[in-house]
Amino acid sequence: MRIGFGYDVHQFSSDRKLWLGGIEVPSDKGLLGHSDADVLIHALCDALLGAAGMRDIGYHFPDTKGNEYEGIDSKILLRKTMSMLREQGYELGNCDCTICAQQPKLNPFIPSMQECLANVMGVSTNQINIKATTTEHLGFVGREEGIAAYAVALIEHV
Repeated sequence: MRIGFGYDVHQFSSDRKLWLGGIEVPSDKGLLGHSDADVLIHALCDALLGAAGMRDIGYHFPDTKGNEYEGIDSKILLRKTMSMLREQGYELGNCDCTICAQQPKLNPFIPSMQECLANVMGVSTNQINIKATTTEHLGFVGREEGIAAYAVALIEHV
């Protein structure tokens, strides 16, 4: 068994949709990024890649490759990440993720995020845990400048 940790952050942008955990969350602002800026999926990809000793999301899907990944749906990146892990003989044990956002309130959307991620990853929803928290109005998250996400993933060699 191996464990990996991932972290990502994106700032808010008023002209973008908010994508978290592979679903669109109703909000008056989204996140700015080269891709769809799904901060949760990016943190999860980093945790999975880190657990396998395969560097990070920026190494495999760089924003310096012209238009190849510009605006890409992060679910595609997660699907490719799972494929790379499986090519190395790994399978997900479980993952535990935390989204830090002052707004919007995310609790009602967590089951849909779990279902979406499970479908993309080809695993059971009980292998994916997602939590949401605020930062009690502290820091850039508390000032509603952006969203951060953390993820831990346990993988097993099968």
